[in-house]
Amino acid sequence: MRRVSPAWSGVRGRHVRSAVPARRRSPVTSSAGLPVLSSLDDLARLADGSRGLYVRWSRGPRYDLRETGSADSLTGISLPGLSANPLDVDDWWAGRPLRLWVARRLYDYCHLRHDIGPGVRPWVLRGREVGRGPDNEPLLTDVRPIAWIDPEVIHEARDEVARQRGDWGPLRRPPQASGG
Repeated sequence: MRRVSPAWSGVRGRHVRSAVPARRRSPVTSSAGLPVLSSLDDLARLADGSRGLYVRWSRGPRYDLRETGSADSLTGISLPGLSANPLDVDDWWAGRPLRLWVARRLYDYCHLRHDIGPGVRPWVLRGREVGRGPDNEPLLTDVRPIAWIDPEVIHEARDEVARQRGDWGPLRRPPQASGG
């Protein structure tokens, strides 16, 4: 297992530095020899100036890369690629903190670790966008895994979002649709 440590470590040609001391990190096993991003700042630095990165919530690349795509959970229809969420910053964000941007990208879908099942966690990847899924999420092929995201980063993202004003939460659908 490779882990991003307090010393500088390379992640696909980019350098990240952990703000979390090694003794406080939760144990995360790495598959495919991927580095583990240990802080929200690590993820923000990786996303800074690097277009085309996505976050996927799943059991990981070893499991996902055996499949040809995702499936729509409502209909069971096979999708032409793996569903993921972009880390690219939109122009309207206009210089606001990248840390908050990536926190929202993680927090929006943090419910998936419970909804999908055991072993589901976020990881960063690159891929070629081939369409959009039923929730308008990008569908990717030619996937290249980049790094795991440590579970502690999800806690940091939740805390970052909680510090903001406004009533807002993850994109979790209610179990029953309300009539309207």
